[in-house]
Amino acid sequence: MSIRFVLASKSPARLKTLRSAGIEPEVIVSGVYEDDVTAENPGELARLLATLKARAVVANLSDHATVLGCDSVLEFDGEPYGKPETPDAARERWRMMRGRTGVLHTGHCLIDTSAKQELRELASTTVHFADLTDDEIDAYVATGEPLVVAGAFTVDGLGGPFVTAIEGDYHNVVGLSLPLLRRMLAQVGIAWPELWKTTSDYVYDETVASTYDDTRGGVVRAAAAAEAVDSLLPKGGRVLELAVGTGIVGAELVALGNLVHGVDISTAMLQHARVRLPGHVAAADATRLPIADRRCDAVVAVWLLHLLNNSEPVIAEVARVLRTDGVFVTTTDKSDASRYADDRGPDDNRSQDAIAHLVAVAARYGLVLDGATTFPGPTRNTGQAPTYPLIRFRRA
Repeated sequence: MSIRFVLASKSPARLKTLRSAGIEPEVIVSGVYEDDVTAENPGELARLLATLKARAVVANLSDHATVLGCDSVLEFDGEPYGKPETPDAARERWRMMRGRTGVLHTGHCLIDTSAKQELRELASTTVHFADLTDDEIDAYVATGEPLVVAGAFTVDGLGGPFVTAIEGDYHNVVGLSLPLLRRMLAQVGIAWPELWKTTSDYVYDETVASTYDDTRGGVVRAAAAAEAVDSLLPKGGRVLELAVGTGIVGAELVALGNLVHGVDISTAMLQHARVRLPGHVAAADATRLPIADRRCDAVVAVWLLHLLNNSEPVIAEVARVLRTDGVFVTTTDKSDASRYADDRGPDDNRSQDAIAHLVAVAARYGLVLDGATTFPGPTRNTGQAPTYPLIRFRRA
């Protein structure tokens, strides 16, 4: 049975830490208002906030899940410090911290609803800060980064050069202790490798790959799909195609003047794609793309999202790699389009590519629906051809 693992935090750093360790959590923001919470010391405050976050998410779940809540607090001179929120507060904080040492506490609360267990732990790491000049402090505050992170610094971002040493777990300073989480999961009966997963169970072998094009409408359908996709793409940009498959649609997009790169988790499919897109395809999971932030002008997914058990991790990764004003073009409601062509009604069980679901999830990651078109599929046994919707989201 697959494990539903939920991260009760909106922190990009925590999500990135888990992804780098091979775990793709479902993200549900708790909505806990931190400013009203107090505790007897900074460590207990971090642990209490983590517990409140996890409990808030669990209270709204309808299915069993394993939920992780985390919160970080910097202890300095015995006092707790969270996010400074304003530039003046951040500057004052850094003038106090420079050349000195603090302790970064991260509270962890793991609730497993199946086992009915709640674990609360604290990880603490000593952080040594560089002796920054006033100009360096002003420049760092101007970036905006220290305003939105606990303690007004990062060790994995722009603030990295201002941390001279740490004593303890590096990942804890980022916002989540991986060794501690592994031990907590073991206590509720979950081995760490059980949470490693790929995008979906659809990893096609050569038997499928060799006949894939012919059984899916061949070049005619690929050309129709590519023309529709092209009508929604910015011109002259870099296009990344997820689940590129045999490269048949990607090659048609290239013929229309696009620079296309493709990724897929099926090496059998990629053997065909590399012939059509030589030097432009790679093996990669769509939830862990080997691409730096904000590098793509457009991301395309044709016949991917309906295959997934959870399309949100893919959408989150798309938002990460898209530049501002970049676009995500994807097919939607594929199953219903095919059912209508077969004279059947819609499926009551909504797919992960259902348009209402995609719009809601995309909005959480700054993607706004702003375009749509359709293209025809191959004729069915009923004599009717399905009309496949194609939608475009823009990165705000």
